Amino acid sequence: MDHSAAVGAVSRHFDRLGGLGWGRADPASSGCVSLEVHRRFLRRFVPRGARVLQVGAGTDRFTTELAARGCRVVVTDASSARLTAHERRLRATPAERSVLRREVLDATDVSRYADGEFDVVLTYGGPLSQVCGCPAGALRGLLRVVGPDGVVVASVLSLLGAWRHQLPDADAQRKAAEHSYRWSDVVALVDEAGGRLVDGSASNWASAGDPDSLAHLAADRDRWRVFLDREVAACAEPGARDGGTRILFAARQA
Repeated sequence: MDHSAAVGAVSRHFDRLGGLGWGRADPASSGCVSLEVHRRFLRRFVPRGARVLQVGAGTDRFTTELAARGCRVVVTDASSARLTAHERRLRATPAERSVLRREVLDATDVSRYADGEFDVVLTYGGPLSQVCGCPAGALRGLLRVVGPDGVVVASVLSLLGAWRHQLPDADAQRKAAEHSYRWSDVVALVDEAGGRLVDGSASNWASAGDPDSLAHLAADRDRWRVFLDREVAACAEPGARDGGTRILFAARQA
């Protein structure tokens, strides 16, 4: 199967799944909604056929989405075990053809890559929330490797949204506060890193912490799709960006 055929196979796979495919064990969960918001945000900023550095790839989820867009991906993670799991999950799928290589990488040190080597850096999940020391320095490095015309697409843990979502769990609130951001912190982070903020979003503004309502909506596919469209639009509102469990943003060099 050539690359274009592989891309088509991955695209058809996601078309069949739609928004429901991102919840894995529980398609009516707030985690499923968060993943769908991440997926649509990615689609807005990652051009088809882009060369992508994926920082903190985890086990596979967004690599598969990048493959569906015909991207060529350097897959990295701080954990060699996760990279092994990533390869095992993708090995028998068309998405594997989009992987250029896999590398263990600390998000704070991308010195091995040349200026402007990538069109996009995708760093969803934990990397920028787990940086010890200077997260602005880490983001500055990511902006360097995409160059003036490239974009860094990222998400970080949301301090206020996680607090709301985890209200009954005081210990979870304490841990969230250690590695989380307000939207104002994201704005300051991008500025300190020498970047220009393009856009932002919450991950799941309306849906965090209300599993019963989500289950009711998910029982009707048409209503579920309408809800996802409305949730994505609501999450992008400036006043909602602190309200989800994560904050998404896109940034370029200033």
